[in-house]
Amino acid sequence: MVFVLVGLATFGAALVTVTTKQLVHAALWLVAALGGVAVEYLLLTAEFIAWVQVLIYVGSVVVLLLFGLMLTKAPIGPSPDADSGNRWLALGVALVSAATLVTLVVDAFRTTWIDLRTSAEGSTRLTGEALFRGWVLPFEALSVLLLAALVGAIVLSRKAAPEKKQEGQR
Repeated sequence: MVFVLVGLATFGAALVTVTTKQLVHAALWLVAALGGVAVEYLLLTAEFIAWVQVLIYVGSVVVLLLFGLMLTKAPIGPSPDADSGNRWLALGVALVSAATLVTLVVDAFRTTWIDLRTSAEGSTRLTGEALFRGWVLPFEALSVLLLAALVGAIVLSRKAAPEKKQEGQR
């Protein structure tokens, strides 16, 4: 029951994230949505993945997003540019994507059942080794991408220095 309630709260936060017209509020609602996902991992007794979720996504990605918003001087209040008028198309694509994802997950795990009365077979050590042995390159690529985004935000936020005209020259 708690899992469903946290899932509904996370879904609500994600919905507000994509529907708000204020960019800073969207970033803060994203923190709530990602935090809800971390709570879901805790409820599934995947503590390591929950802390990775908090440290990497909530701690790094959202902070980088907020820095990018601050450095590019994004509007603090409602932004008229935040709505492109394609809400119905976006809703249709989102519903088709969600239906496809749910169908794939249900089909993949149709006969898999977890007995919650027994202890978990995995450990944090095994999960960490599996995650960081096979997925080190994608993590590093993501860090380079985030660094490039931060550098790009800094470059975009700098004003070009006005050229001084010297006397006697055009």
